[in-house]
Amino acid sequence: MKPEDLKTVRQFVKNELVAGDPQLDTLSEKPLELYGKFRETGLANWWLPEEFGGRGIGLEDSVEIVNEIAYGDAGVAFTLFISVLGTSMVQLYGSDELKARYLAPMAANGSFCAALGSERTAGSELNKIETVVARDGNELVVTGEKFFSTNTDFADFLVVIARAADDPETHHAVLVPRDTPGVEIVKRWDVNGLRASHTYQVKLDNCRVPAANRLEGSGLRLLEIGLNASRILIAATAIGIARRIRDHCMTYAKSKPFRDGTLLDSPVFAQKLGQMEMQIDVMKSHCLRAARDYDKIMEGPDAAAVFARQGTLKAALTAKVFCGQTGWDIAGVGSEMFGGLGYTDEMPIGKLLRDIRYVSIVEGGDDVLRELLFGRYVIPVPRRS
Repeated sequence: MKPEDLKTVRQFVKNELVAGDPQLDTLSEKPLELYGKFRETGLANWWLPEEFGGRGIGLEDSVEIVNEIAYGDAGVAFTLFISVLGTSMVQLYGSDELKARYLAPMAANGSFCAALGSERTAGSELNKIETVVARDGNELVVTGEKFFSTNTDFADFLVVIARAADDPETHHAVLVPRDTPGVEIVKRWDVNGLRASHTYQVKLDNCRVPAANRLEGSGLRLLEIGLNASRILIAATAIGIARRIRDHCMTYAKSKPFRDGTLLDSPVFAQKLGQMEMQIDVMKSHCLRAARDYDKIMEGPDAAAVFARQGTLKAALTAKVFCGQTGWDIAGVGSEMFGGLGYTDEMPIGKLLRDIRYVSIVEGGDDVLRELLFGRYVIPVPRRS
């Protein structure tokens, strides 16, 4: 990443996000115009490889970018980076033709893709997926309903995880263009936070695509691999939100009368903000470490094979859980500093608290990831660190 890239991101945040536009906390019918303005910066889908016309910015620098955007609005940040989940699966396990046909236009147009994994009865237990993909000559036919999927309605393509019709124990990842007949938006979810993002329930009714649209490998394994990048960047949004909370607390303390001075003079306030600063620093350090682990594999000549063997990165799991828990703690302490105002819509702390909660919920709740950490990294003695 060039030094001016981060300056560009910060300028976008300053001009479009930090002014406190109330529309960022409403369910606007269509994607906000500011996504088009971000496209004009030349940084949309900044992680896409240079060979497809992208910027090829690694995940370590992506943590910095997402941190800055989330400082302005976490919903906007989530919309802008969550396509990495689908594109990373296509990049690693799609054919050369698929990559050229679908990743290059995303790089050129600054558009979006979506990943469809979760279902009503298959949230954290993805092995219970009921969406089915059947082979019919040279085509694949996908049928089912997906519960939560962000950006789906305006995506170029969807990466759908489905069970094989001829073998219930096998799962596939299938690329489905958004304009494929049978793709139906059931509804947009009325979420508590990240309200600038668009998350949908989606029905797939006999959607036909070429058989070549299936990605290589187990669909569940590919989803697990794709989640590494998105989980690290979800954790990075907690850093930006926490920084915003810290700054709001400082601004409020400067003008809040307290005893013979202001709240800024209180040693209790100083200790709480000092604690916040320490927590923010550790959150960022861990996200950067997890991103470096990811980048190291992606920079190797056999990244697809290494990820296929390894699956979930330990640092991606711990970063998401730690940042979700720590960010929630910071939001709770921050809201208390505003007294009764912290429990109203008069101050931005309420929105920030609602936004940061998503870190511990989406793409595997904390309990799910703790169990995964136990099974993958505590029980197997050789893998303990």
